[in-house]
Amino acid sequence: MDAGDLHRALLYYKEAINLKPTLGDAFLNQGNIYKALGMPQDAIMCYQRALQSRPNYAMAYGSLASAYYEQGQLDMAILHYKQAISCDSGFVEAYNNLGNALKDVGRVDEAMNCYRSCLALQPNHPQALTNLGNIYMEWNMLNAAATFYKATLSVTTGLSAPFSNLAVIYKQQGNYAEAIACYNEVLRIDPMAADGLVNRGNTFKEIGRVSEAIQDYARAVTIRPTMAEAHANLASAYKDSGHVDLAIACYRQALILRPDFPEATCNLLHTLQCVCDWEDRDNKFAEVEGIIRRQIKMGLLPSVQPFHAIAYPIDSILALEISQKYAAQCQLIASRYGLPPFCHPVPVPVKAKGGTGRLRVGYVSSDFGNHPLSHLMGSVFGMHNRDNVEVFCYALSQNDGTEWRQRIMAETEHFVDVSSMTSDSIARMINDDKIQILVNLNGYTKGARNEIFAMQPAPIQVSYMGFPGTTGATYIDYLVTDEFVSPTQFSHIYSEKLVHLPHCYFVNDYKQKNLDVLEPICRHKRSDYGLPEDKFLFACFNQLYKMDPEIFNTWCNILKRVPNCALWLLRFPAAGEKRLLEYAAKHGVGKDQIIFTDVAMKNEHIRRSALADLFLDTPLCNGHTTGTDVLWAGLPMITLPLEKMATRVAGSLCLASGFGEEMIVSSMKEYEERAVYLALNPQKLQLLRNKLKTARLSCPLFDTARWVRNLERSYFKMWNLHCSGAPPQHFKVMEDDGEFPCDR
Repeated sequence: MDAGDLHRALLYYKEAINLKPTLGDAFLNQGNIYKALGMPQDAIMCYQRALQSRPNYAMAYGSLASAYYEQGQLDMAILHYKQAISCDSGFVEAYNNLGNALKDVGRVDEAMNCYRSCLALQPNHPQALTNLGNIYMEWNMLNAAATFYKATLSVTTGLSAPFSNLAVIYKQQGNYAEAIACYNEVLRIDPMAADGLVNRGNTFKEIGRVSEAIQDYARAVTIRPTMAEAHANLASAYKDSGHVDLAIACYRQALILRPDFPEATCNLLHTLQCVCDWEDRDNKFAEVEGIIRRQIKMGLLPSVQPFHAIAYPIDSILALEISQKYAAQCQLIASRYGLPPFCHPVPVPVKAKGGTGRLRVGYVSSDFGNHPLSHLMGSVFGMHNRDNVEVFCYALSQNDGTEWRQRIMAETEHFVDVSSMTSDSIARMINDDKIQILVNLNGYTKGARNEIFAMQPAPIQVSYMGFPGTTGATYIDYLVTDEFVSPTQFSHIYSEKLVHLPHCYFVNDYKQKNLDVLEPICRHKRSDYGLPEDKFLFACFNQLYKMDPEIFNTWCNILKRVPNCALWLLRFPAAGEKRLLEYAAKHGVGKDQIIFTDVAMKNEHIRRSALADLFLDTPLCNGHTTGTDVLWAGLPMITLPLEKMATRVAGSLCLASGFGEEMIVSSMKEYEERAVYLALNPQKLQLLRNKLKTARLSCPLFDTARWVRNLERSYFKMWNLHCSGAPPQHFKVMEDDGEFPCDR
């Protein structure tokens, strides 16, 4: 009925009332029309007149209560819904609506009783079923919530809300296929549902189907151009697919639509950092730091992810607090599965009387495949001493068919693909396998399922390798690191107890997988890559997000001080090239002094690294895998360690090579002077280079088998401490067998 029809109806009811002033139905209907016309006070007066003419008129009480409810007068709404029910104990809608009002004032138990009363009268009442599901959802009782949403769908197919709510549950439980199926139903019911498109896009993005996510976000933006969230999510998907400039444009559009949008503000800064867009950088970081601090103070999840924070110029305590908030979020996700606490293996020393024969160690990762983690750790899982350690690898990602995955599968004693399982099922499996030490190889990186660790399926839980920083998690006992990367004096910036491995904590597999790089055959030439044969060639192969104006300014100073030199960088990503060339030009550096090449495959990358003369590391976030690559190539580097873990890894690599003192500096000024000195003293640089090359096959840095023995020593120390009843504590691993099991 349109407005004209409503006004005509209003006139008819007025005439009816004039003819019979005690006609309660006419007052009720007149009130309903006023309500439809957006005239709530007139509606309330009509409902009151209806009750004057019929004091026990349940429908009028219900309508009056609804009018009060819509005006936010919840106490009056509750009073009149109760009066409606007292007049008609079978008034189904009044029970449901009273439940809504009671829930809104925090009287949830009473609300649930109302919904149940409604269902007792009408078991297939879709709103009451959904409302009960919503309460269980808010209580994180996801299975109970899902039961009610499914019940709703069994009695009606026209409501999209239960499908949407079920999708949220499935997604939180890692059941992405069912979540997508539910969102498909939402969009079947309403193809123009922009929220449904965004939610389905989020699910696609989470499982790596980025092109489909982009399609959903783009359609949502077309349907609702003012939806800031859709623009921001489209930006994130563009960034993941390498379209960085499109991502920046979408983030900026999101902020035009919603200037107070913390996620878009923080993610825009990260995207700008990825392409070295440093305009007004200090003010932008100050704004983002302010956002983070306010969110933490308010108990909110920070809009800056821990993995982004490691490369930001923020203080170490704030980085710890960010990780702590994300760890708490993982605990919340874990709680939604409703698992009871796990029982753990009896803490009996391995091979002691009554103990087990071997220590059972589990590794959890989404990166068993063509990923830097597998490039570095591929041999580790098979190198464990099977007399003492039983190894389980739990793969969170599907088999990518690469040699890296096949090798780890073949060499690991127990390799389990759990990619299709829910997180609670994985945790149960780990516990059923009686894992004693569970190692998180992801941390806060893509593909992680940290909620598994929050469920605490193992008595000792360890963070290693994937995330170069603290997890902030109370359920992670130890961080495997070393004395240089995480000195005890900095232990206050870590939530875990620090396990100091000898030499360097950062393992690699080059001696097993990249020996051919050392062969003199097939040497690359600089001209193969458009590099100058006659210039001193500085290089940095780190991703561009690790750079900042201070280090680039220092590089420009170096380039201006060293005659006939150039700096070799990677298009990592390509969108940063133009900006860095412009920045260099403003600092008086010739355009022929900054040379970009594309990213290369692993073996070629290591081989061609040797074409450079000196590697210049990024202090804000070091080259980790890249740092190991260049040292294996025999390329000297200069690195400046700071305080956070990610700023100190390259220094540890250099020390474990045996020649750290010649490559580690203590200030930006010393960084510049050391680079210039080595460039101007080729004999000194060549001597260092020769020493690095000679030491590659004997130094601790590249001795994987030795590293694995030391890691096993750390595991037995952890277990022995646990068996003694002592809490986790910092300790240093000694290269002896004092902690190894032995028959006594």
